[in-house]
Amino acid sequence: MLRLRAFYPFFWRVFQFRPSSCELLINQMNKCTDEEQIFDLIERNKAMLSEKQVGYAFNILWQFQKQKTSLLKRVEYIKDNPRFLTLCNLTTDKIELMNDDTLVNVLCIMQQFAVEAHDPLVEALVTEGWRRLERFDMHVLSKFSSCLADQQLHFSPLMGKIADILNSNLETIQDLRSLSVLMVSTSSLISRHFRERLVNKAELLFDTIDSSQVNISKRIVQFLRNVKYSYYPLLERCNEVFLRNVSHLDLNSICKILDLYRFLQFHSFEFSRIARKKLTEMIPLYDDPDGFVKLFVTLGPMAGPEKKEQLKSTILLMSEELTSQQALEVLGAMEEMESRNSRLIKKIALVVDKYLDNYRPLELLKITQALIFLHFQSKDIFMKIRELLHSYLKISVIPFEISILVCAISMLPAPHLDEVETSRIEAVLPQCDLNELHSFATSVLRWIQYDHKNLYSITGKQLKLLQKLDHYGRQRLQESNNLDLLWEELKFLKGDWFVESLLEETIATLQRLMDEINFTNVAGIASFISRTSYLNTLLLDRIASVVLQQIEKIHPFSILAVILPFSTLNYDPPQRDEFLGTCIQHAVSYLNLLDPLMLVFLGFSLATLEYFPEDLLKAIFNIKFLSKLDSQLEILSSSLNMKVQFRLMELNRAVCLECPEFQIPWFHDRFCQQLYNKDTGNMNGAQQQMYKMLAEVLGGVNYVKASVLTPYYHTIDFECVIDKRKKPLPYGKHNVILGKVPDVHWKSDTQIAGSRLPPGSERIALEFLDSRAFCRNIPHLKGKSAMKKRHLEILGYHVIQIPHFEWNSMALSTKDAQMDYLRERIFGEGKS
Repeated sequence: MLRLRAFYPFFWRVFQFRPSSCELLINQMNKCTDEEQIFDLIERNKAMLSEKQVGYAFNILWQFQKQKTSLLKRVEYIKDNPRFLTLCNLTTDKIELMNDDTLVNVLCIMQQFAVEAHDPLVEALVTEGWRRLERFDMHVLSKFSSCLADQQLHFSPLMGKIADILNSNLETIQDLRSLSVLMVSTSSLISRHFRERLVNKAELLFDTIDSSQVNISKRIVQFLRNVKYSYYPLLERCNEVFLRNVSHLDLNSICKILDLYRFLQFHSFEFSRIARKKLTEMIPLYDDPDGFVKLFVTLGPMAGPEKKEQLKSTILLMSEELTSQQALEVLGAMEEMESRNSRLIKKIALVVDKYLDNYRPLELLKITQALIFLHFQSKDIFMKIRELLHSYLKISVIPFEISILVCAISMLPAPHLDEVETSRIEAVLPQCDLNELHSFATSVLRWIQYDHKNLYSITGKQLKLLQKLDHYGRQRLQESNNLDLLWEELKFLKGDWFVESLLEETIATLQRLMDEINFTNVAGIASFISRTSYLNTLLLDRIASVVLQQIEKIHPFSILAVILPFSTLNYDPPQRDEFLGTCIQHAVSYLNLLDPLMLVFLGFSLATLEYFPEDLLKAIFNIKFLSKLDSQLEILSSSLNMKVQFRLMELNRAVCLECPEFQIPWFHDRFCQQLYNKDTGNMNGAQQQMYKMLAEVLGGVNYVKASVLTPYYHTIDFECVIDKRKKPLPYGKHNVILGKVPDVHWKSDTQIAGSRLPPGSERIALEFLDSRAFCRNIPHLKGKSAMKKRHLEILGYHVIQIPHFEWNSMALSTKDAQMDYLRERIFGEGKS
């Protein structure tokens, strides 16, 4: 009994000491000033460390790293330190005792220290996490899923189980931060229906977050990019968060957001404008390759001429320091910038050449495309690329990868494939989707074109391969039974093979599945049809019907795409005015948020349909809007910049001619003069032939003008004047050299051309219309050609359009028949 009494006080001293010693050790860790002191504490106390203490040690070590400027160097130092291995071994023994939060936190920190996924501690943490998965709360589950994603376990059964838990508990989740992490982590595994539920839930919870939560918005946009879903309402709300916090965004965030926007084809003029300004201010702050390459890649394509040159000069100086990936990114940006700096092109090409063996097939394709676009000449580099492509092709078994390799080979000189490589293509064809089949077909056609140009014979294996591609393409279309899945394959298809071989079958498949057209896919299907130039009235009527019935569910950003096929193909659906009025009313309600470019293109598309909504036009033709548009033009590539300016000119012309009551002034004289001064050139053979015939029909070269420029700068192939007795009237002195377009004499005169003719006379415009003026499948005049005819008639012309299919027909196969045809069209009489 006395012995027990003596032991009792000692027992309580030990019992009370354990928790106090735990807190004491944690307090000591808090007082440490570097990693060495932490490691010393662990070494001295390793026999008695608890699961809480080892977890805290990891926390403190990572806090030290976050304070370092040279993060990577310190991470390597810690990871390779023998005493860090001691900490890991101690932690492995205590995993089962850790609470959920500590367990996942240690796993996250291990990954921050770049410890490999096959490390024993990492494997043990993942295994224990899998065992506890069902009991994790959403915050812990989201962190755990992010760790798995960092380990590239996107398609693992474990991630599948997390997606299942997310699906089961989605209705009860109230934390958008955790939800956004889970959305990104599981995005590779979700179905279309699950995607819709996640998007709706995120939209519902968006108002619960603070407006400064940039990271949540970034993750949501990343999710939309991962699932290839441009859901405009959510993108807009995320964009508002970015705009409110743009002053706090760093280089990485701005570059990431712009990259995501580009992939999703989401245009935020305001964010691009502010981002450009911020990135320009950052140029002096970055003298290291890592930061400056990000600046070059993101800012370069939208910088002004002066800043472009500054960026190029700096990247040239640091080119020797670039890594393989940085060199690849710079090369891609130079392609986008349409760079013609031969010194920089050569330097970056040499850097890329140094790393060629490290690049994967897709990267080799990007390199090939960029070097060819930039007109880089180096036989040695292209030979090395070809050898690498062929070596990959001989071992690859993945259809997508094989299509990439063949595509890259076809771009190089002498794009030949041997029997083994051709057999490898044939073997994967049954597994290919339409995109891959199209890539193969384009490559084979390049191969045939090269052989034909170089007088090599076109081989049977090339034609056999094309036949197989046609067969599998048609088979895939005929077996398609889901419009949304089909649309994913059709989205980017265009080119000779698709048009010649599969277009009719594609339209037939779309018509078969047209009941599935709804508010989610109507804009995509409409934009595809406008690209094909194929007029199918049933499909267009279905599109118009869906728009009228579901307009409230269609985002205003999609209105241009919906209208485009009707404009391009010059087709009025039933209830035309109701359809167009509904579209415009929906777009005008969003007027201040619509991209300036979109408004210009929308206005032009409506003008081709003879539809001129006054609210929209007055929103475009005012000083404030045009100033905003000028600012946006500065950040566009030169080709897109010119396209926008040309469309604005065409819209301005259409409004002046067709709606003079709006009193919108014509302000494109200088632009047109600059444009057409650059564009003067030679008449082609067909134009020369027709010019000679018209001279004969009319009585001499002084009775016909070629390449005439009208007021408002329409060009006419040929012009003549006949009096009231249908006799040709001569022009003044002519200076036409056959085959040369005559010089243009500029005047600001925009009066109707026919107003100064003798009474009863008629000015005639003869237009030769090639295949581009008509729908692909039927001789129906497209929108732009129909609009030009209206404009010329307003200007006082009698317009004679000569379709290529009439002029080149068997009926007009002789000169006499063609002369009779011209007399009939001009004078209304045949040969006497």
